[in-house]
Amino acid sequence: MLKRFISYYRPHKTIFVLDMLASLLVALVGIVYPIITREMLNELIPNKQYRMIVFAGIGLLLLYVVRMLLNFFIQYYGHVMGVRMQAQMRSDMFRHLEKLPYSFYDNHETGKIMSRMTNDLMDISELAHHGPENILISSISVIVSFVYLSTINIWLTLIIFACVPFLILIAATLRKRMRNAFMESRVSTAQINASLESSISGIRVTKAFTNADKEEEKFEEGNGMFVSARRKAYKAMGQFHSGTSFITDIFNVIILIAGGLFLYNGSIDFGDYSAFIVSVNLFISPVMTLINFMEQYQTGVTGFERFVEIMDQAPEEDTPGAVDIGTVEGDIEFRNVSYRYEDSNPVLNDLSLHVKKGQTYALVGPSGGGKTTICHLIPHFYDCVDGEIFIDGKELHTVTMASVRRNIGIVQQDIYLFNASIRDNILYGRLDATEEEVIEAAKRANIHDYIMTLENGYETIIGERGVRLSGGQKQRLSIARVFLKNPPILILDEATSALDNTTEILIQQALDELCKGRTTIVVAHRLSTIKHADEIAVIADGKIVEQGDHETLMANGGIYAELYSLQFRMNNGD
Repeated sequence: MLKRFISYYRPHKTIFVLDMLASLLVALVGIVYPIITREMLNELIPNKQYRMIVFAGIGLLLLYVVRMLLNFFIQYYGHVMGVRMQAQMRSDMFRHLEKLPYSFYDNHETGKIMSRMTNDLMDISELAHHGPENILISSISVIVSFVYLSTINIWLTLIIFACVPFLILIAATLRKRMRNAFMESRVSTAQINASLESSISGIRVTKAFTNADKEEEKFEEGNGMFVSARRKAYKAMGQFHSGTSFITDIFNVIILIAGGLFLYNGSIDFGDYSAFIVSVNLFISPVMTLINFMEQYQTGVTGFERFVEIMDQAPEEDTPGAVDIGTVEGDIEFRNVSYRYEDSNPVLNDLSLHVKKGQTYALVGPSGGGKTTICHLIPHFYDCVDGEIFIDGKELHTVTMASVRRNIGIVQQDIYLFNASIRDNILYGRLDATEEEVIEAAKRANIHDYIMTLENGYETIIGERGVRLSGGQKQRLSIARVFLKNPPILILDEATSALDNTTEILIQQALDELCKGRTTIVVAHRLSTIKHADEIAVIADGKIVEQGDHETLMANGGIYAELYSLQFRMNNGD
């Protein structure tokens, strides 16, 4: 994992080297003050060399000016480097998320993914900047100060140095506990983000059912988990800091007693003893910096582990040797296909079907029978467990997923529209389309006239998920998007089931226009909309239990005829 983390430094190696060089100079400048202090106490003041005292002070001031500039460079460019690394990780994660299969999003909430992309990467950025800097400055400071203190009095220095293992022991003992606590804290933060994202996205449903109290209860449950997790993290952090601080306090006691005894028996003079007391902070401070760095290290490493967890998720990959399918004609065949979602019973059981080029093939039957799963398997959103799926005689695994999806247009009941302009949402069907093609697609979807009544026309921003449009308008906009894509295969997954009868008629006219000349798979609960389909398959328990055209199925008097008659009576108020 360390190697992967270091790889993000490579594009910024120039800034990194300069940052480390500046850190080295800052560490070296820090040793000058105690050296000058010792010189003054032992030589300049006793010998009354006042001019040299002034020159030493001016020289020290100039060095501090240089250190100020170096610190600015470290803080500014170091953080810039960290932010750039964070941005690169975020880009890598986003690109990877785009490649992950549908099954990943079935099991991971949006809010939790967002938490990893924001909170976690922010902590990684801080570690990327401060980690090497703290380690370099502190390590050099410890070494240089140890050497310098040894020149004053080697035995007193060794006594102080002997306390360091106790600090390391305490840090090592408490580090694992703090790491686990911070990991739990991150999980609870992600849970809050997921809950918040869900509640805000569903605010209209909440208001409609006056269930604000329920949402508050759910949020407070997550909030309570967060408080509990943070309490554990802060407890571990408090134990860590209090333990290490106690050891550093012992440093001062040891210096006071040992130094006093050395001064008493003449092993050290007053000037060197005073210089040692001033200089010992050069040793203790970087040691404490390294110890305190453990907290930042833990949060950063925990964040990077969660980042790596996402990056290690297996992406969608084409089978080796897969080729571009080109432009298809639209012949689709399922041969003995079975499929199950994770930890669930089989959804499809040894299912076979054949949709001929240009044919309209309808799927009907009870919910949960497998109709939508069939629609998801055709564009290879999921991989069938057993069996084979062919398009134009080519098995799906032998062709690239992108080339298959390029030939398929999908209109679903739950339409997703981006918080962008009407033009941009239609253009999503084909990004290189001209203005004339966009308008033509809107006209064919019966939405152009409505768009022209808007003050900003095609530039109108429709809000998150198209909230400023009615259900029918959103549906027609999605149909315009597919018109623009102009695919040879069309999948309509309950595209009109959520609409009122008047709107459904308008949408159905647009869909009928859209279906012309294409192979069309239609999932419908309203059987009246698929009466004219070339073939109708009744799906139940993952199998085709009836198949034929409308007249044939009605004549058979089976499940389809019973469902159709029931809907007909309901529509006529019987």
